[in-house]
Amino acid sequence: MLARIIYFFRTSNTTTIRNPYATHNTLIEVVWTLIPTVILIIIALPSYALIYNIDELNDPRITLKIIGHQWYWSYEYADFIKTFDTTIGNASNFMFDSYMIKEEDLIKGHLRLLEVDNYVILPVETTIRLLITASDVIHSWTVPSLGVKLDAVPGRLNQVGTYINRESIFFGQCSELCGINHSFMPIGVKVTTLNTFIDWINTK
Repeated sequence: MLARIIYFFRTSNTTTIRNPYATHNTLIEVVWTLIPTVILIIIALPSYALIYNIDELNDPRITLKIIGHQWYWSYEYADFIKTFDTTIGNASNFMFDSYMIKEEDLIKGHLRLLEVDNYVILPVETTIRLLITASDVIHSWTVPSLGVKLDAVPGRLNQVGTYINRESIFFGQCSELCGINHSFMPIGVKVTTLNTFIDWINTK
């Protein structure tokens, strides 16, 4: 094709140069511009609906609120009430902080810079909604094995869903540079059976 174009459209070929339709055709230019545009519009419209539906969770069974601090994580189980003041009708949800275990406090078999004093306990095979924010600077709650990485931004509530299909302990770390102790705020998630999770909640 290149050799043919070079041969027929060379400057010495005066016959071709004199023919305006040999080098320019407005109709073809319009057609091959409009057709790809229409194709892209047809592809884009369903994609917008798909992107919206990805963020919407279908009837989550548990909502876990995650708050990043300098330099630890707070977790709040929004579906479970820890205390209820009957005099004023005020309820407080079950929540706790999770700090990294210092190296001198580790026992044999523990992972350095990954062990925490309080694990997040979640049930297996359950639709879970994670709401993530921060109280001071930007953090990022990241657990690679769960496929979750979401920024914790002060004043903003980000949402992501997860469905864990096996019992295990999953580790992660803050993935946003948040200060001098950025490397010392790990994440520990322990996934158990639903009955074990319910028993754990009842003990709290």
